[in-house]
Amino acid sequence: MRNIVSVLFLVFVITGCTLKEQPTNPMGNLSTVKKQALLQEANGLNNMGVKAYREANYKAAINYYLKSINIKENILGENDLNTATSYNNLGLVYKRSGQHAKALAYISQALKIREEKLGRVDSRTAESYNNLGTLYASMGKKNRALDFTKKTVEIKEKIIKKEQIDTAISYNNIAVLYEEEAEYTQAIENYLKALDINKNIYGEEHPITQGNYKNIALLYYTMGEYKKASEYAKLAKEAEEIELEPIVVGSESE
Repeated sequence: MRNIVSVLFLVFVITGCTLKEQPTNPMGNLSTVKKQALLQEANGLNNMGVKAYREANYKAAINYYLKSINIKENILGENDLNTATSYNNLGLVYKRSGQHAKALAYISQALKIREEKLGRVDSRTAESYNNLGTLYASMGKKNRALDFTKKTVEIKEKIIKKEQIDTAISYNNIAVLYEEEAEYTQAIENYLKALDINKNIYGEEHPITQGNYKNIALLYYTMGEYKKASEYAKLAKEAEEIELEPIVVGSESE
C-alpha cells in the first residue's frame, strides 16, 4: 500500500511540474493570416500612439503603445526589432510625462534588442543611445547623459565613414563599367570621385588609394593624355608596376 501511495505521489509531482514548465501561448495556434492581421493592428496602434504623442496626449499614447506591445510580444516575442520600436516609443512617452523609471526600463530594453540584432554601428542603435542620453539629462544625471551622447556621436561617425566607403566603392564600380564601354570621360570622373573619398578616409599611401591612382594613370594613358597619366603614376608608390612607355613621335617618311 505504501508503495502504491508513493508511486501515485511521484506521478502527481511529475505531472504538476510538467504543466508548470509548459505555459500556453494564446496566440500560438493562430493561422498565419490571423497573425498578419494582428500585426497590422499592432502597427496601427503604434502609429496612433505616435500621433497622440505628437499631440501631447501622453495618456492616450501610452495606452496605444501598451496594446501594440501586448500583440507584438505574443506574436513576435520580446526580442524582436518591431517590438523594440514600440518599447522605444513607449519609453519616450514615459520620459516626456516625467515617469523616468519606466522610461529608463523601456528605452534600455529597446537598446539591448537593437544591439543584439543590429550590432552597435547602426542608426537605430544610435537612436537608443541618444534617447538614453536625453533621458539621463532630464533626470539631472549629467555625467551619464554625456557618456551616452558621446557613444551616439561615436556610432554616427562610424556610420558616416561606412557610408562614405560604400559610396567610394560605388563610384569605382561605375567607373569600371564606363571604362568597359570606352566612355572614358565618365569613367575618369567617377574614378576621381572615389579617389577624393578614399584619400580622406585612408590617406595617400593606403593600398586602396594607391589602387585609385593606378587606375586613373592607366586610363589617362589609354585616353592619350600622357601628361596626366604621368602625374598620377608618380603619386602611386608602386610606380614600377604601372610604368608608362614613352611616346615617341616621329616624322612621316616621304
